[in-house]
Amino acid sequence: MLAGIEALEHVLAEHEGDPVISSIVAQSHMDIGWAWRGTGWDAEIPDRNHAAFAAHFDRAGDILSPFCPNTLQSPLLAASCCALLGGTDAGRRRVADRYEALIDLNPQNPRPMRAMGNHLLPRWYGSYKELELEAHRTAARVMETWGAGGYTWVMFDAISFDDEACANLDLTFFIEGLRDILARHSDPYTVNLLASYCANAIGQVYSGDDRADHNRKVIAGCARWIIRDHMTELHPMVWAHAAQGFDNSLHVRSPANFADSGRKDAMRIITRLFSREIAAGKRVVFTESGPEAMAGGA
Repeated sequence: MLAGIEALEHVLAEHEGDPVISSIVAQSHMDIGWAWRGTGWDAEIPDRNHAAFAAHFDRAGDILSPFCPNTLQSPLLAASCCALLGGTDAGRRRVADRYEALIDLNPQNPRPMRAMGNHLLPRWYGSYKELELEAHRTAARVMETWGAGGYTWVMFDAISFDDEACANLDLTFFIEGLRDILARHSDPYTVNLLASYCANAIGQVYSGDDRADHNRKVIAGCARWIIRDHMTELHPMVWAHAAQGFDNSLHVRSPANFADSGRKDAMRIITRLFSREIAAGKRVVFTESGPEAMAGGA
């Protein structure tokens, strides 16, 4: 790992002032920083790991300082500057403003909306009130692209991580957003992402908080219509990632085994959804129009 980042630093030295290369090297430092830190609360992180995390983010900040907050209308630079917030004591308004600028530059990409929702949790730089406010504001700004889906994307990871955020969720609007996302982007990856999210990332996590668990149960039930109405193929890696809470710092020793675990999770859930048809001797086949239960010999 050290040799790799040193090589990138040499490339950066040869292309000083290049915004694209600067962004790539800074992002690499931040990725290494997160690998050291993990995703737990600050109090849970060993001092050595926290120091390494801070050092890599400090270096990323130095690299990006000529470009942030002026991102030259570049989604890549704007994304890098937003990612940098993970290692800073950013002010609340600054967080929302940076993400708003990035989302406006690239509204088709849901990842900045998801990241903003996470960073607006109280454990980072926001509050539950601000999270809800920015989720609704984002939905209004990206209505043409996502319908109500902007709200859903902002809340997507936040309600996975936080009971209070889940309890406060505008559930009706969130589900409307799921439908709007799939009405506009029904590609297999998005379908698998939303289905696995509802069934695994949300549907398998219950905390004892009555309001949050009620919302989780309703969202988990959405997996039924997402799979039945939209799924045309299975993406095991997406399901495996969902089972781990979409943890991007997860260490995967065997991609094949990881994918196999995702396939088993998906098949377990799909088998349950089609239990009546399977009990009648039929088999489930993915077609271009969605899954169909066919006679066993078909």
